[in-house]
Amino acid sequence: MARVLGWDVGGAHLKAALAEAGEILRVWRVAVPLRRDLRPLDEALARIAAEAGAVSRHAVTMTGELSDVFPDRAAGVAALARALAPHLSGETLFYAGETGFVASPEASEMVASANWHAAARLVAGQIEAALLLDMGSTTTDITVIREGRVDAKGFGDARRLACGELVYQGHSRTALMAVAESVPFEGARVPVIAEPLATMADVRRLLGAEDGDASAKEAGARLARMIGRDAAEVSGPALEALAQAFGEAQLRRVHDAALTVLSRGALDEGAPVVVAGIGRPVLKRLAARLDRGIVDFGDLVDCRSALREEVCAAAPASALAILALSA
Repeated sequence: MARVLGWDVGGAHLKAALAEAGEILRVWRVAVPLRRDLRPLDEALARIAAEAGAVSRHAVTMTGELSDVFPDRAAGVAALARALAPHLSGETLFYAGETGFVASPEASEMVASANWHAAARLVAGQIEAALLLDMGSTTTDITVIREGRVDAKGFGDARRLACGELVYQGHSRTALMAVAESVPFEGARVPVIAEPLATMADVRRLLGAEDGDASAKEAGARLARMIGRDAAEVSGPALEALAQAFGEAQLRRVHDAALTVLSRGALDEGAPVVVAGIGRPVLKRLAARLDRGIVDFGDLVDCRSALREEVCAAAPASALAILALSA
């Protein structure tokens, strides 16, 4: 029986999903920030391939080609394909968006940053009309599904950014200076320092902390610096309110992009929001603001209930593994 390993090679994480008979059996997510030395990526690839065992087909998508370690995207795609090759025994296919699967990354310019389309294609195969929102650590993808097909206006990053379908707001890695220019604090609107002193990971850590959490204390100190304060100058409730303000500012940015996409009039009011990625809690809040029903990406994939969170967090890799079973 065919076993497929879907790979999503990002600039910060390597994700993979193993599928057999239409079911996702296992998911891997490994933090592998791409640097000039690609050995950590090589080690992660080797470990996942060994743990997955024999597979009949590999399906690959990527966004890591955008890393500044490469001179341009084409060079990045080629370099990542070379890094993958020693670890992928059996047939290897690369995902090229609307084109589908191709045997070589040089066969289509669409191979670069096409992971969002894989997740959307899987959703389109099961839901006639929906708005797919996928928030990862770095970005959020917003894709219309209409008449059972992916109805995207942009396919390159530049076009997707311009039409609101790609938003550089992520659940953890986004620097707070990219979230808001100013935030409410103690009855005033205060400027945010234009330095990468804190990220949305600090916001999540502070808001989800329990009493005595040392990492939350450090996160609070970084947040305070973003408005020119030391942590000792800011009370606990004020720090929490500051974190909530950054969370709200990010949600509004994604909300504005979603409204831009929806303003095309392609979806009726009954079409639900499908949420995917590690930022699903944020996206569920957005769906409520849009007054639309919510479908979890994991509910569209055959897998054990205990694996559903991981499937959602690695939606493109999971989608690729399933799509490639019948490619």
